[in-house]
Amino acid sequence: MYRFADLTKAYGESPIKGAIKSANDDFKVDEIMPVEPSGSGEHLWLHIEKNGANTDWVAKQLAQNAEVKAMAVSYAGLKDRHAVTRQWFSIHLPGRDDPDLSVIESDEIKILSSSRHDRKLKRGALSGNRFQLRVRNITGPIDQLEARLEQIAQQGVPNYFGEQRFGFDMANLARAKIMFQGKMRRLKKTQRSIYLSAARSWIFNQLLSRRIQLHNWDTPIAGDVFMLAGKSACFADDGSSDIAARINAGEINVTGALWGEGESLAELECFKLEQEIADENDALAQGLCDARMKQERRALKLNVKNLRWQIEREGVLLNFELPAGAYATMVMREILV
Repeated sequence: MYRFADLTKAYGESPIKGAIKSANDDFKVDEIMPVEPSGSGEHLWLHIEKNGANTDWVAKQLAQNAEVKAMAVSYAGLKDRHAVTRQWFSIHLPGRDDPDLSVIESDEIKILSSSRHDRKLKRGALSGNRFQLRVRNITGPIDQLEARLEQIAQQGVPNYFGEQRFGFDMANLARAKIMFQGKMRRLKKTQRSIYLSAARSWIFNQLLSRRIQLHNWDTPIAGDVFMLAGKSACFADDGSSDIAARINAGEINVTGALWGEGESLAELECFKLEQEIADENDALAQGLCDARMKQERRALKLNVKNLRWQIEREGVLLNFELPAGAYATMVMREILV
């Protein structure tokens, strides 16, 4: 049985209780884009604020009203439905004028701006996300809450994949095992991708949890592999004397395996530990290799940028930034019970 609650927390159980997402307005997300639309091209980029709406549903509304196929609409990342989020979409409109999309505006959808660009918006094409979260009905010692926030600002949090990656009641993992057994027919490409991602994410989470237990999730062990902060480039431990200092300075992070086929960059103690975790999850690990997923790496630590907070009568207001692919809920997991 897969239980997300069993994953180890970096700073132990929090004495603080509180409610998040009491209202959509309590959870705000704003995408941080690395580029701006140029003003010309075949692709119409739209900056949209959605309130209580699903990203895919908004994309369908855009396709329908622009009279294009669903595949002509792109977005950088999925965003929570129960939130107020500002994100970018693009519509491929070769040889066509901008459609009138004002008809789709409502309490759920607002078009903030639009501009043309020569390329479509690709999935994952984000620098990160900016969050504003309000936690209501806080109970527990406020001094301990602030001490924990200070610790997170300085040391970061475990870079777990969030619960949403695994579906309701962790069902995507069970479905992944069934898929790997060849018992799923007529499986859509998107479904297959979801199950593969869930399997690989769970093995990573198990590895990260074990390293937290061993007190080395943010410090190197023999044979570790490191990633440049804000980049995907990795390099193996070469015995440099400045590794620990670069980790402390936030220049590089210790990584863990995103399981798949291919030779691992890890060696010695790190390789042994990662293989041990894969063996404990052999059905998922072997399934990923059989599916020809290539082994990759992910930082074990999530640095929480520009973390600020304001204690209010009804709770606490938090502001922070995370890189693309990181989960705000994993920050909150270290703050609240």
